[in-house]
Amino acid sequence: MLEQLFDLVQQNSQQSVINNPDVPNEHNQEVINTLTSSITGGLQEQVQSGNISGLLGLFGGESGTSAASLLNNPIVASIATNAVGAIVQKFGLNSQVAGNIVNSVLPGVLGAVIGQFNGQGGAGSAGAGNGFDLGSLIQMGGGLFGGGNDQQGKSAPGGIDLGGMLGGLFGGK
Repeated sequence: MLEQLFDLVQQNSQQSVINNPDVPNEHNQEVINTLTSSITGGLQEQVQSGNISGLLGLFGGESGTSAASLLNNPIVASIATNAVGAIVQKFGLNSQVAGNIVNSVLPGVLGAVIGQFNGQGGAGSAGAGNGFDLGSLIQMGGGLFGGGNDQQGKSAPGGIDLGGMLGGLFGGK
């Protein structure tokens, strides 16, 4: 998933990063890496804080997938703010240039990810078939979030240990 996310950021960065005269060519790849890590870090932060319903709302397409509606989503807005700050700090670009980069790349990337999730089935499907539900979100996001259990309950690289996470939230496990 991380490699797919990186590819999506790279594909959506052509105009706003690579062809941008405000971004020195020697920093193009680093800016793309910073955008990717800002997205993954923001999503990891949501999982770690227990905002599963917010992620389901985002990936279920409840907020819509237009650039404006995505940027109005609180999760996406938080990711955007962090990405702008990281770009300004690391590369010395002014905040308007950094904001323009983030606002042009982030909706395209997340829109594509949302489209992939929704292509799995309808939001709210209950486990059967290949519908989109919490399990499929966690399974697809496993490579992104790290850790987790396989279908037999054994620790597996690349997944979320939902039981452990929920247990920790509610005082169990």
